[in-house]
Amino acid sequence: MWRWCSAWMIAIAGLGCALISNTCPAVDAEPDKAQSEYFEREIRPLLVERCVKCHGAEKPKGGLQLLSRETLARGGTTGPVVAPGKPGESRLIKAVNYQEIEMPPDGRLKQDEIARLTRWVEQGAYWPAGDGKPVSDAKPAEPVPAPAFAITPAQRAFWAIQSPKHAVPETQDAAWPRTDLDRFILNKLEVRGLKPAPPADKRTLIRRATFDLTGLPPTPQEVDAFLADSSPRAFVRVVERLLASPHYGERWGRHWLDVARYADSYEAAGSEVTRESERSEAYRYRDWVVKAMNRDLPYDRFIIEQIAGDLAPPLGPVGYDPNPIIATGFLTFGGWRDPRRDKEELLADIVDDQIDLVSRSFLGLSISCARCHDHRSDPISTEDYYALAGIFYSTNVLASVGEKGSAPMPLRIALASPDELKRRDERKRRVEELTAQSVQAPTDALRAEAAAALDKLKASEPPPLEYAYGAQDGGAPQTPHAGLHDVAIHVDGRCDRLGKVVPRRFPIILAGDKQQPIAAGSGRLQLAQWIASADNPLTARVMVNRIWRHHFGRGIVSTVDDFGQSGLRPTHPELLDWLAIEFVRSGWSIKGMHRAMMLSATYQQSSVPAEATRIADPENLLLGRMPRRLLDDAEIRDAGASSQ
Repeated sequence: MWRWCSAWMIAIAGLGCALISNTCPAVDAEPDKAQSEYFEREIRPLLVERCVKCHGAEKPKGGLQLLSRETLARGGTTGPVVAPGKPGESRLIKAVNYQEIEMPPDGRLKQDEIARLTRWVEQGAYWPAGDGKPVSDAKPAEPVPAPAFAITPAQRAFWAIQSPKHAVPETQDAAWPRTDLDRFILNKLEVRGLKPAPPADKRTLIRRATFDLTGLPPTPQEVDAFLADSSPRAFVRVVERLLASPHYGERWGRHWLDVARYADSYEAAGSEVTRESERSEAYRYRDWVVKAMNRDLPYDRFIIEQIAGDLAPPLGPVGYDPNPIIATGFLTFGGWRDPRRDKEELLADIVDDQIDLVSRSFLGLSISCARCHDHRSDPISTEDYYALAGIFYSTNVLASVGEKGSAPMPLRIALASPDELKRRDERKRRVEELTAQSVQAPTDALRAEAAAALDKLKASEPPPLEYAYGAQDGGAPQTPHAGLHDVAIHVDGRCDRLGKVVPRRFPIILAGDKQQPIAAGSGRLQLAQWIASADNPLTARVMVNRIWRHHFGRGIVSTVDDFGQSGLRPTHPELLDWLAIEFVRSGWSIKGMHRAMMLSATYQQSSVPAEATRIADPENLLLGRMPRRLLDDAEIRDAGASSQ
């Protein structure tokens, strides 16, 4: 279980997919959303920074405006400059490669910028506006100035930012539901005149549960014991045994590591493999996640430690605990180690990456889309973005940004108490003193005495210090962002065009417009506590939806990272609310959520539906059967290893 899966293992599934139950859930495809996000993050800022000054609204050179999908499709005086899907035939790509014409004329784009433009054209030159068609299908139109930012009543009434409501529906069939969860499922089926599937057989059920909770198949002995147990609590005992297994933390820790984008190493173009690129201390965060899952660390504390563990008050008895510091390694997993980066741009990208990670992981919102402009679909303004950015600019994850042309050096934090570090410093000074005395003392006796004391001190050498990647308050050292401070809006996302300074705070749509500006520390602890609050309408919903997805094949909200306007709506909003409320009531227990879901009649259904239900609900949105799912690559690998 400890050797995390490789992408090539997916190919094994084609040789003979192993099934846990009996249907494969539909895959949620969102090509337009993915292309839109790529454009907003990688292409629009590049066009604004390097192209618009010559190809803007006033007197565009060559008649080419790069302001909208329509002007791009229209092209310049010599015709279109982009052939969607064909970068080799696109004059734009030729120009930035200095073929035929040299653009920009004041200096070539960086290789990674050319690669981003090439990939964009190769994928169809998608420009997310209007009807969403490729640029070649767009009709000419004049660009319309963006309206001033304002939150509308409809946005304030959006379902995801309302407090969850708790109301269990009535059902006609009183016998089928095992728990209140089942009543939400059955109610929607009954409204359509449909029935749930019959219960799964016991062999299927233990196989399903064991793979879900540990990623491993049940042993023959475990299957036999379950088949022989005829008591009403037989399956309860199976679930409790699996939740107590160390493999549970490995399996469910892996799910969270995917959210955190955990990696043991990074590869950056033009950089050598170094201790930093290998990220030799990254495993400490991985181990922390696994242990947190196994001991059922309350999810609110799980959030706080990853965002601000170095600042949070300790949970247990007073004493040094390295785990909260290790947990802040969550903020260090970003793909921003390219040695060729401009250092100011590097810091901006680190902050953007941290905002994106925190907002998507815990809130299900893509707040980083507001880096260059107000969010296109959600009521998140550029001011909201830079209010959060001040928190992360006041946080440090680097020992050094590095010299020009070199990669940044990650911050390695010593895992020792302040008292222990002080003792080590004192010991080091004493060793230096005795070393000097053993050579320079006026008499042989004094030199011998110093040498003996030195030998004695060296004989009690303490073990080497251990280190972890993590975050600390204070901003990147030896940069203009060292220290604690608010930041200015970067107009169009550009580091060299600064607007007004925005006080550190949280998004207005969620936290209101009467917030007190953050005055103490970076604001990470306040941010973590606000996210982890029971009053935050998104946090509990987002996490129970993630858990649901791994048990039922897809989330109640299929877009698990996007609870915003562009995300899909929940299939069972009342059930999602109920689960969120129960999650908080349970003390934010993730294991408690497993019990709530797995001990339901819904989870214990067969994958073979009633015929009428299959016809009426072919995508199984109503959950009138348990979805089949393919084993993933790690499960196939580990199942094979466990059978040897």
